[in-house]
Amino acid sequence: MTDIKFDSKVLADVSAALEPFADAMFKSRAGRWMAVIELAHAERTEPGPDEEKDPSVKVRVVGIEVAADEFTDERLRVVQQDMYRRRTASGTLDEVGTYRADDILRNGVGLHVDDAA
Repeated sequence: MTDIKFDSKVLADVSAALEPFADAMFKSRAGRWMAVIELAHAERTEPGPDEEKDPSVKVRVVGIEVAADEFTDERLRVVQQDMYRRRTASGTLDEVGTYRADDILRNGVGLHVDDAA
């Protein structure tokens, strides 16, 4: 299995997007913030044939937008839950309902467009 690592380098654009939330993040040790992030491949490590290590990939956050209000926070949580359900639904009764994440990403939270119509 490939290990995943996060690159600690913070790009200027990412830092600028996080700056308005920095004080709250510092003050709230148990805080959580919903965000949309974009990851990019930063580095790949492939062990040699005699090494008993897993390969690894390092990813870097190259774009981020943090939910600035409760409405946006809730919308992102709904999308996250639907994406999780879609990812984990294979072989379950939930597999039938996996259209929802695609609909939300295409049409917005709470909107379902019937493609059959």
